[in-house]
Amino acid sequence: MTTHRSDDDDRVDFSLGFATKLLCSGVFVGGRDPQRFIDNDLHAPYGFDPADLTVDVDRDAGTVTLSLPSGHRRTAVYNPGLGCTMIPSGEERIHFDPIPVETRLPAADTVEWPMGDISAIHQPANVDRDAMEAALDFTFDDSLHGLPQRARAMVVLHKGRIVGERYAPVFNQESKLVSWSMGKSITSALIGILIGEGELNLDDPAPVAEWQDPDDPRREITIRNLLQMSSGLRFERVEDDADPKHFTPANDHNYIYFGAVNVFEHSISRPQEHPPNTVWRYRNCDPLTLGMIVKQTVEARGEEYLSYPQRALFDRIGIRDIVLEPDPWGNFVNTGYDHGTARDWARFGLLHLQDGIWNGERILPEGWVDFVRTPAPADPERHYGGQFWLNAGGNHLDVPRDAFWAAGARGQTTMIIPSRDVVVVRLGHSLDSESHGRYLNAYVREVLGAIR
Repeated sequence: MTTHRSDDDDRVDFSLGFATKLLCSGVFVGGRDPQRFIDNDLHAPYGFDPADLTVDVDRDAGTVTLSLPSGHRRTAVYNPGLGCTMIPSGEERIHFDPIPVETRLPAADTVEWPMGDISAIHQPANVDRDAMEAALDFTFDDSLHGLPQRARAMVVLHKGRIVGERYAPVFNQESKLVSWSMGKSITSALIGILIGEGELNLDDPAPVAEWQDPDDPRREITIRNLLQMSSGLRFERVEDDADPKHFTPANDHNYIYFGAVNVFEHSISRPQEHPPNTVWRYRNCDPLTLGMIVKQTVEARGEEYLSYPQRALFDRIGIRDIVLEPDPWGNFVNTGYDHGTARDWARFGLLHLQDGIWNGERILPEGWVDFVRTPAPADPERHYGGQFWLNAGGNHLDVPRDAFWAAGARGQTTMIIPSRDVVVVRLGHSLDSESHGRYLNAYVREVLGAIR
């Protein structure tokens, strides 16, 4: 007799898998206490009561399993350097062979900033120390912001050095925090590196084999279109977590997080909805397609893909602790499954503040940073560039117009402000996007007010 699952069963299965993956990463990547993570970080309307969860953390096997009285059960597995991956529902293992991804850099406390942490903190005369401390107090004091913003880490760079730094209780300089869509900006940088090496060109048609039929309109999509979120692919997005369609395959944009699917295949399989470069939409299909292009380009050269970001980018700019997590088929889900320390994100911002040059070496090709901070032609609000958010349209009144930033859900931000020679990193767990926009404007205003 065949047992048929209801739609509600599927939604609970998807949402339980999502929660399992998040908890696994919180425990094994972030070093968080399991129950504290459940209490403080699992906020979506999952379709189950977190109090009903049975939690099994197997530190020897590197797995987290969550189960419910209904019989639903999901597992995620941790692999060193690669974080956690959700095991597909009803299966026993992931579909790729993990490798340990490790930095080749010496310990940070033995190397000068920015490649290490020695002499990272500086107090120049033009920074008002009391005003900077007040700005940090403002950022972390939820009583000042209406709705709680839950700041967990903040680093401010000026002239390349740390002039402000703060962590919430239980977090510190070593804490690797989930960074969500800031990973899109990492994918952008990897594409930039490959372009600088002559492997790709911005206006090349995207090298996706499945799009190359002469009658396929997707063959007109360029790498530039993908970087500017203007591919025109049909990729449905259900923004309201409480919508019954959210934890279903109909929600293309989020399905890649909870579906335990091959995220690259899912993204490139969508049909065309709009001509390229005519409609701007924030959709995960575009950066994931770029991620697939990175993978196939690297592997075509005979190089190892899973370690590529570490050796091609992170090791070159002093980043030791950013963890990128793959799907069950070994594809990086750099649209959200990435974790990093505030200092490492500050280094990533500093690379872009310095026009892609690091200690005299050009990492990103000439003109690349100008491209990523230029508004996408299809974006009428002028608030998005090449996998970076912008203030070119003046959405944030107290933020300089030349600011651009990597951004992720729950208020993750790495903001680069060239006119002020400043990078501001803020990591946390904000739950309301509208109030967070006002909060971002306010804390950047306070930070800049401390730098004369």
